[in-house]
Amino acid sequence: MSYATLKLDVDGRGVAKLCLNRPDKRNALSGEMIDELTAAAAIGSDPAIRAVVLSGSGPVFCAGGDLEWMRAQFDASRETRLTEARRLAGMLNALNTLPKPLIGAIHGSAMGGGLGMACVCDIAFAEADTRFGLTETRLGLIPATIGPYVLARLGEGMARRVFMSARIFDASEAAQLGIIAEAMTADQMDARIETELQAYLTAAPRATARAKALARRLGPAISDDVIEATIGALADAWEDPEAAEGIAAFFDRRKPGWVQQ
Repeated sequence: MSYATLKLDVDGRGVAKLCLNRPDKRNALSGEMIDELTAAAAIGSDPAIRAVVLSGSGPVFCAGGDLEWMRAQFDASRETRLTEARRLAGMLNALNTLPKPLIGAIHGSAMGGGLGMACVCDIAFAEADTRFGLTETRLGLIPATIGPYVLARLGEGMARRVFMSARIFDASEAAQLGIIAEAMTADQMDARIETELQAYLTAAPRATARAKALARRLGPAISDDVIEATIGALADAWEDPEAAEGIAAFFDRRKPGWVQQ
């Protein structure tokens, strides 16, 4: 299957390389990319696939939500906003429940939904100069659909350090928070991921899938009800005047009215 916004290659060992491929848009999550990521998660049903490596082309891993996709929410109905939020939530759930090991290779920046995708990886590594942030509240929005995965990865206490402030932080702090396992130089990344892959290539594939499913079952519950609650929360945030002001200020290249110096 060919994709407009992704690259997918599988080597002879069954290692799938899934790469976000909108470098001119900083791999921002458009509706098309969201749908293609959901479709690409179907590789999890292929018994020949042993592991998946998720990365991004160009200067950054993922800059978050696509600006034109966000601008379109201005005049959308609540039902449309719910539908769009449900698309994003479905993609994250598809990656989170992928019955294969999912390894993240993060570089440049991982903002908003990009940070959320790092959190659905079973393990993620980042280049040392990578910047991270849950930047939604700067725009009057909230990190809603990614929230369950961020909380599952970080725990509530750690998550609250960065969940509401929109503060940008570095790879060292991302490792302390548990978003990534290690920070390293760019020339160390391939070898580190290969080491991780070698472990999975010696493990029984069906047992690996069952172990991952058990870990999810024993961990924080991310049920359909939880996912629907995040979808509704995001739609509510879009209806607040703060969102209109925050998005407008971003496109006007000005500070929103709530900023205090």
